[in-house]
Amino acid sequence: MADSSPQDYATILGPDATIKGEVSFDKGMRVHGRVEGKINTPGRLHIAREAKLMADVEAGSIIIEGEVKGNLSASDRIELKSSARFEGDLRSGRLVVEEGAAFSGHVSVGPEAVKGGPAKPQVQVTVARPASGAPQPVRAG
Repeated sequence: MADSSPQDYATILGPDATIKGEVSFDKGMRVHGRVEGKINTPGRLHIAREAKLMADVEAGSIIIEGEVKGNLSASDRIELKSSARFEGDLRSGRLVVEEGAAFSGHVSVGPEAVKGGPAKPQVQVTVARPASGAPQPVRAG
């Protein structure tokens, strides 16, 4: 997926803004500020590098560059960019994790993962870049 530009989003939450509660929207949203609560959209959610979320998210697709604590569900895909810091469980049709991203939680990926009902943890993953910069193995099980 190509990097998106600000004009790709109908809504932009600025870096000085904080939302507490439930947020719903139909198209795309780019978050530079803070959100605490729940986000629901059939569209795309982009969490910018300086953003902080403590929220459960259900979306069409999610791109994370910033910090997220909560559970994520995306019908299409979730991307964890190299600057992403994510803690929680996720389920998605597809998952892309760039080198350098930090992630701790349970993963359920594939067409069956996004069909109704709660996610059953299939894999527990912890990804972190060691001080040496060497690749960190990911253990499934």
